[in-house]
Amino acid sequence: MIGNLLRASVVAGCCIAACLMAHNAALAQAGFRPPVFQNVAVHDPSVVRAADKFYVFGSHLAAAKSSDLMSWQMVAAGVNPANPLFNDVTKELAEALAWAQTDTLWAADVIKLADGKFYMYYNACKGDSPRSAMGVAVADKIEGPYVNKGIFLKSGQWGLPSEDGTIYDANKHPNTVDPHTFFDAKGKLWMVYGSYSGGIFIMAMNPSTGMPLPGQGYGKRLVGGNHARIEGAYVLYSPATSYYYLFTSFGGFDAAGGYNIRVARATTPDGPFLDAAGKDMSTVMANPALPLFDDASIAPHGVKLMGNFRFDAKLGEVALAPGQTSPGYVSPGHNSAYYEAATGKHFIVFHARFPGRGEEHEVRVHQLLMNADAWPLVAPYRYAKETLASVRPEFVSGDYLLVNHGKDISATIKPAQSISLQANGMISGALSGQWALVGSNQFVLTPNSGKPFKGQFLNQWSEATQSWTMSFTALSADGVAVFGSRLLKRSEAQVTTAVAAAINLGDTSAVTANLSLPTEAMRGATITWASSNPAVLSNTGQVTRPTAAQGDAVVTLTATIRFGSSVLTRVFTVVVRAQVAGGLLAHYAFNNNLAETSGLTAAGLVTGNRLDAAGGSISFAPGLFGQAAVFDGNSGIRLPNGLLSNAPSYTVSLWLKPDQLTEFSSAFFGARDGNAWVSLLPRGHGFVGGATMLWSGTAWYDAGTGSNIGVGVWSHLAFTVNSGAVKVYINGSSRFSGTGFPHIFNNNVAVFALGVNWWDTPYKGAVDELRVYQRALSDAEIAALAQPPQALKAQRASR
Repeated sequence: MIGNLLRASVVAGCCIAACLMAHNAALAQAGFRPPVFQNVAVHDPSVVRAADKFYVFGSHLAAAKSSDLMSWQMVAAGVNPANPLFNDVTKELAEALAWAQTDTLWAADVIKLADGKFYMYYNACKGDSPRSAMGVAVADKIEGPYVNKGIFLKSGQWGLPSEDGTIYDANKHPNTVDPHTFFDAKGKLWMVYGSYSGGIFIMAMNPSTGMPLPGQGYGKRLVGGNHARIEGAYVLYSPATSYYYLFTSFGGFDAAGGYNIRVARATTPDGPFLDAAGKDMSTVMANPALPLFDDASIAPHGVKLMGNFRFDAKLGEVALAPGQTSPGYVSPGHNSAYYEAATGKHFIVFHARFPGRGEEHEVRVHQLLMNADAWPLVAPYRYAKETLASVRPEFVSGDYLLVNHGKDISATIKPAQSISLQANGMISGALSGQWALVGSNQFVLTPNSGKPFKGQFLNQWSEATQSWTMSFTALSADGVAVFGSRLLKRSEAQVTTAVAAAINLGDTSAVTANLSLPTEAMRGATITWASSNPAVLSNTGQVTRPTAAQGDAVVTLTATIRFGSSVLTRVFTVVVRAQVAGGLLAHYAFNNNLAETSGLTAAGLVTGNRLDAAGGSISFAPGLFGQAAVFDGNSGIRLPNGLLSNAPSYTVSLWLKPDQLTEFSSAFFGARDGNAWVSLLPRGHGFVGGATMLWSGTAWYDAGTGSNIGVGVWSHLAFTVNSGAVKVYINGSSRFSGTGFPHIFNNNVAVFALGVNWWDTPYKGAVDELRVYQRALSDAEIAALAQPPQALKAQRASR
């Protein structure tokens, strides 16, 4: 069976490879060049076109430019005297910064008025309260320098009259931030603004001065209030539909905040703006009887265009291109939008975070398409100069990954599900119903339960697979968006063969932790498991190690893959290691290699400057106990996945000799995902005074030691976790003790590394004698591990 399976895998793989090679050869012959992207980080990007270029201006006085909406170049960043947008912004906007009691600026917006000058609407906010100031600065050129014309709105006047003459009330008055100024179809100038607090407001503006027309107070409220988490307003008028579209972001902007983009529309620039269900958005606000930042009251309303999602490459699908990750976003939002009259294209410009990358963010541009009901749809993949074209049913039928964005405000990343748009007009898989092509590229999805979705097909560039991919985007009558991405055509036998070949349990010759056994795969294929010794290794991958006296156990695991009428099996031999006295899980001595010296688990692997980046180089030099691993500041070591598995108690011990102390650089890093991790930092952040610390990203636990290890000298670091109790040690002495430490490693899929994480500057220096235990060692045991060789003892004694 295995021989037949392997032969079938080779044949299927060769067929697929041949198809891809022929396709790539044809593209090369036609002079094909893949799209080129250059990414920048501008938070809250507001787009404006000038001098044949697109510009985005955002928070913290950041700006970037592009000629094609794909490759971006930074223009400015940082609220400091060197920022070229002002001669010295700290002096020019000193009044606003002083009022807001801050040293930074929030989302800026730039517009060109009739006098040919560029008007920058700036704003500063205290942050922990809506004490804000908004003003305008003017420049002859879009890149400045801008000259301040003064503040025209303030908020947060506690106990004092506000802009409308009444005492400021944050439940009903706006936070004067996040402006967007626009012309309506008749040439009248407006400004929409606001964030949380009293909601989103709109004011009529003087097109000659750029200032608000008198007598408006704060203007007219459009949506929000009672501190509803709604912000980032932007209005786009579309000549194609004659609607004004009000975009906003619901939720919190950070990776755990559930930020998502919503839209409502109106026939006049100041509303009323309605969602797809006809809800007047001016009635949408938080319930004052519920806790602050109540999301439950606002989540059902507005058309949700995009939230957290990812098109995961299911087990058995064509592998991602080198260096690529599954496409998707975390907390996309605070968007702007643009209509290009020459082509009739609409664009949406926003910042996004990414699965597994924490708070790192970048600018993204996608096409906006209009469905049959004149609602905007976000194209699933970023813009790569694609254009709508006619499609035929036989070209768009097939298997797809489907993402349903729902209406929730949640940090949950919506996974892709497998569906099939069958040639006979039926839908099968995770969604059942019917589909039909309407006209040249519009279509209707009609689920067996729920309301129909109206959308469009668009051939787009997938960075993940480095190929053009048929996609679709659609919206239901109640304002729920779905994305689709087409997959290569496969037969039932090709699916089961590809899945069987793709199953990878890693090194099973010395298993000490639970195994992650996949049960789902491409196109909805299923995998079931059977163990020859469930007492040692269960059918779900749970490992119960034999005692030392029993010795290692050899277990046979059989995977059965089913898809339609095709069934295949694959057999794995697993050696479950017997328990070791003391609970040791891993020992890396780094004696000229990355091997795990006790044979308990797998060797380490070299990475680039991120935990999952390719490249990198680790060398070896004399250490404390033989050789040590040397990190060059651009490399790391990836440790086996699941090294700590379902572990409420554990210990990590290692020796470090840093060449430099860099804030946030991880010596040891372990993570369940991008929001749940632990990081041992030789130099911590400012909240612990830069001290050596253990840091966790689930509850932002700061275990600072009060001092730093030395540069150029060996120090022993260790930490223990014992069901929430945590201790951090330097050279054998306890320097931090606390409770309530989060349970990070509560499954068997965590990732681990030395010297790198997903975000920060890699560690530079040497590492020796890494030991990991599946229990919390005692103070005496830690002190014993921290005993240095005699030479180092003498060196310390002489100091």
